[in-house]
Amino acid sequence: MTQLRRDLGLWGAASIVVGTVIGSGIFLVPKTMIQQVGDPWMLFAVWIFGGVLSLAGALTYAELAAMLPEAGGEYNYLSEAYGPFWGFLYGWTQMWVAKSGSIATLATGFYLYLANFRPELSVVAFVIPLPLGENFAPLEVRTGQLFAIGLILALGVLNWFGVKVGGGVQIGVTILKVALIGGIIGVGLFGSGSGSGPSAGGAFVGATGGVAGFFAALVAALWAYDGWNNVSMVSSEIKNPQRNLPLALIYGTGAVVAIYLATNFAYFHVLNANEVGHSDRVAATMMHRVLGNWGANAVSIAAMVSIFAALNGSILTGSRVPYALARDGYFFRRFATVSEAHHVPGFSILALSAWSCVLLLSGRYDQLLNLVIFPSWILYGMATAAVIVLRRKRPDLHRPYRTLGYPVVPVLFVLVAVLLLYFTLRNSPRESILGLVLIAAGFPFYRHWKRQLSHGR
Repeated sequence: MTQLRRDLGLWGAASIVVGTVIGSGIFLVPKTMIQQVGDPWMLFAVWIFGGVLSLAGALTYAELAAMLPEAGGEYNYLSEAYGPFWGFLYGWTQMWVAKSGSIATLATGFYLYLANFRPELSVVAFVIPLPLGENFAPLEVRTGQLFAIGLILALGVLNWFGVKVGGGVQIGVTILKVALIGGIIGVGLFGSGSGSGPSAGGAFVGATGGVAGFFAALVAALWAYDGWNNVSMVSSEIKNPQRNLPLALIYGTGAVVAIYLATNFAYFHVLNANEVGHSDRVAATMMHRVLGNWGANAVSIAAMVSIFAALNGSILTGSRVPYALARDGYFFRRFATVSEAHHVPGFSILALSAWSCVLLLSGRYDQLLNLVIFPSWILYGMATAAVIVLRRKRPDLHRPYRTLGYPVVPVLFVLVAVLLLYFTLRNSPRESILGLVLIAAGFPFYRHWKRQLSHGR
């Protein structure tokens, strides 16, 4: 049977961490965050807290990934610690909503930035007639959506040619991304404006404030930090995973934290709190203030490169989750097929890409992603707690890396996850319950595949 091949080195693994985390969030979420906390220094406190939390997760996942270096990431940790049902729920959610919805969101963001240069992408290409009614109006398909679908499929085909090819593209685009963001940081720090630093521009008027504001801003920050765990999904394709996986997780996440803090310092050096809070695209506003129109256009280019890297990394890593489920008999068998020529789960790559296109075309991916925030964080918290569970349950497992600061570090992550779940449930009870119902829809399928396994099929 053809196996996945370990063709990704340390740089490829680290570029997946940096490349998939830094997408469009750093260009968008400062507005939401300052509206919630008001004071710029409190905004930096949220960024730092979110960064420390992400590092805590990375330190914990480093032990899990080095101990269980197999494709699928959290699927393996949850299955080993709590049983296959919990791993299945994670993989089911990733395939049908979380990862596919994220890919659809990234591709849409890419074409929206590109539309700044090519307005024709916003034109309606054709209309798909649907039954009339409150929830079923005719579906308008824009030229840009067709472009975004083509981009997803092109990257799916690219990654079908091998993890070395996809990883090479990831390294190149990530280096370009970091260089462009570094240019934006330099312009902001050496430019002039009404901000002149976080302490000079006052506070945002009308901010939520308090504990509720802090956690609402933290949710936005964690969305921008999301993706540091993706590299664990390709664990079985990384060279010397016991060494390279922990290094990629820790160094990659640390680099992202540093980039985010420097970028926000640049924003507030040029803009004041109210200007940041009223700007839909704060980086473009800052660059326009310093360099004029071409500066704002440069931000659109940087954003597209950033999104492209995140999109490629998401397809590369996300396709390994349904592959892992199918490999163990908990998903459609075809997803476990490995290409003899390229040693990648080719069908899984193309199927995930195709389903992401369906979600993009439907226009419902944002709603679906909002629904799975609550159940996804339950599974993230459980995956992090797995390091504690497995130390007790499987002390025999080889642990080439042990979590720094154990057990404080994983406990910190789990406690904050519980707080986030509390505030999410309190602020969005309907969406949280619907999210649980959505992923529970996979239970009959789990029973079906479990029954097949018990009968030796």
